[in-house]
Amino acid sequence: MPIYEYRCDSCSGKFEVLTRFAERDTSQICPSCESTKTRVLVSSFAVAGGNESSLDFGSEQTGGGGCCGGGCGSCGSSPN
Repeated sequence: MPIYEYRCDSCSGKFEVLTRFAERDTSQICPSCESTKTRVLVSSFAVAGGNESSLDFGSEQTGGGGCCGGGCGSCGSSPN
């Protein structure tokens, strides 16, 4: 189940709810003021880099990288 972010119209508080997609537009109870005047927000997500080369995860990197910075030897610049 996805986590959706809501905003309370009564107190302007923001909170998250783990709910099904089919129920995301249903009013939720605000944990701060217990109002049901809430609405789902459009959440953003992170996008890496500003150019295409920063999104090339398959290229060989020098100085580590990968899942743990290359320290474990199973990713990054260390060949396995």
